[in-house]
Amino acid sequence: MDQMSSSFDQMRANVGKLLRGIDRYNPENLPTLERYVETQAKENAYDLEANLAVLKLYQFNPAYFQVTVTSQILLKALTNLPHTDFTLCKCMIDQTHQEERPIRQILYLGNLLETCHFQSFWTSLEENRELIDGITGFEDSVRNHLPCSGHHLPDHRAPATGGDAETRWVKVWMNKYGWTEDEEGQIFIFNQEESVKPKNIVEKIDFE
Repeated sequence: MDQMSSSFDQMRANVGKLLRGIDRYNPENLPTLERYVETQAKENAYDLEANLAVLKLYQFNPAYFQVTVTSQILLKALTNLPHTDFTLCKCMIDQTHQEERPIRQILYLGNLLETCHFQSFWTSLEENRELIDGITGFEDSVRNHLPCSGHHLPDHRAPATGGDAETRWVKVWMNKYGWTEDEEGQIFIFNQEESVKPKNIVEKIDFE
């Protein structure tokens, strides 16, 4: 495990150097960056700056566009909600590609999460589990970032994707975040504004 972690850290460092120079937008670097995206998916790691660079290269070089890599980038961004990563990535994808499968399905899942339709999200995900093949830790990561501001979570006692396990998970998060349940079984998620912070993306390019 330590060796895998060391290997990823080395890859992250190499990509970081790549992104600091003028070669940031050299399409010849796409294979390296795409492998890095795939490694993030496999090792449950995340690097927004590198992923945005990939999408920017696809914008500049439409012929190089890869549906699979873009899907992985979107799914990784979903695991970092309620931060704005998913929206940033979506805005960099051409409308035509947004209509392609599986990108269209992932955007739909993202919309469900962003609007706090959690039960519909889990149901839809269960029906399309092939979407997250190869994305290590996707479900746990989404759960870790679930709380959002002032919304009701549908009745946790209703049938849901995780069954009893999902019910137990909701109970854990109720205790952790101070969520409350009303007499109708609705769970109110308290304001988590402190966890939603704006993200400034600053591009610095060395011309040395």
